[in-house]
Amino acid sequence: MPRSIARDHDEKRGQILATAARVFAREGFDRASMSRLAAACGISKANIYHYYDSKDALLFDILDAHLSALRDRVAAVDGAGFSPEEHLREAVAEILLAYRGADDAHRVQIDAIGLLPEAEQEVLRGYQRDLVTQVAGILSRIAPEAFAGQPRKLRAATMSLFGMLNWFYMWNRDDSDAARLDYARLATDLVLGGIKGV
Repeated sequence: MPRSIARDHDEKRGQILATAARVFAREGFDRASMSRLAAACGISKANIYHYYDSKDALLFDILDAHLSALRDRVAAVDGAGFSPEEHLREAVAEILLAYRGADDAHRVQIDAIGLLPEAEQEVLRGYQRDLVTQVAGILSRIAPEAFAGQPRKLRAATMSLFGMLNWFYMWNRDDSDAARLDYARLATDLVLGGIKGV
């Protein structure tokens, strides 16, 4: 008879993912054993294997949940009723708000995505491409004359914006929504102030 799934299976799985993201971010993926992860989760090694059969499976689920949720949140800011400039402001604010509470997963994304098998990397990079495409589309509408026929320049401008946002967790000491929204305004002002001059 197959083993039934506990009512709190998804909740426990979520707790394991959050704890594993913290351990991977602080100690490094290579140095974190399944025994170490189980101890950090407060469960037995046998119990963690009930949820995940390997560190790779844990790593993929951490990044799959993080990146798909980020992409979906920004896609939900569809720009209807906004000027392109207002759309950029809304999208940048949403990115930084989505990063809140996800700093460990974000750091793991930066450090460890390349350690996964190629097929899994491709799934995750697909989410990243979708997100970059969304933001690039907004930038191209703000300054069509700057980017017409120049996809490399548009990509460079888009990735420069992500560069400003992606490292916020490294130097920011105020994790409030207000601090994130203040920085979102600053980053957007910098982009809007310079984009038409590129």
